[in-house]
Amino acid sequence: MTTFAPRISPRLVEALVRLDDTRVPIAEVNRRLGREAERLGLPRPSYQRVRELVHQSRRLRRVRPTTASILVDVAFRVRPPTAILDHLAGTGVPHRAA
Repeated sequence: MTTFAPRISPRLVEALVRLDDTRVPIAEVNRRLGREAERLGLPRPSYQRVRELVHQSRRLRRVRPTTASILVDVAFRVRPPTAILDHLAGTGVPHRAA
């Protein structure tokens, strides 16, 4: 019987963000995440999927606005007040155009 890769558990995605260190190669992040998956009793994600998630995580870290910048934007009515809640909830607030 052929098995297909299941969706990656949210616990593994959280672990990936925690384990990712921009100073190490993605292959090392993949190895660390594989060990974490085994520890949690979850299937190991594919290298390709880990690579995609690491790139996405690093991109989000680079462009994520700070809480202070969002508060200033709301104060000057550049962003709606709900942007503060979105940011604090972790749903993400897009970087505003300069």
